[in-house]
Amino acid sequence: MQLYRFPRFALSVVAGAALLAGSCGLAMARPDSLTMTCAAAAGLVSKNGAVVMGTGPNLFDRYVSSVRYCSGFEQLKPEWIKTRDNPACFVGYTCYVPTRDNYLR
Repeated sequence: MQLYRFPRFALSVVAGAALLAGSCGLAMARPDSLTMTCAAAAGLVSKNGAVVMGTGPNLFDRYVSSVRYCSGFEQLKPEWIKTRDNPACFVGYTCYVPTRDNYLR
């Protein structure tokens, strides 16, 4: 009986896949507005288009620079958050779905 021998490149593909699967568990930390200046927080949203940013202990939201980062029928709502140097810093917008209850708010 003859054993099947894998080609050498197959072992490197399997090893690369194992490394990639192991690194997927690493997560990036969420930016915290309380440790940033107002300009840095607004610049982060402007540069990336959409950012999930922490605004306090266990509090976070998704801030966007324009409606193109919203989905479907969502609209923009301006948001001011607390930063290290400004208690009411305009960083961008949040997306929301307008309903009869919150229309024109």
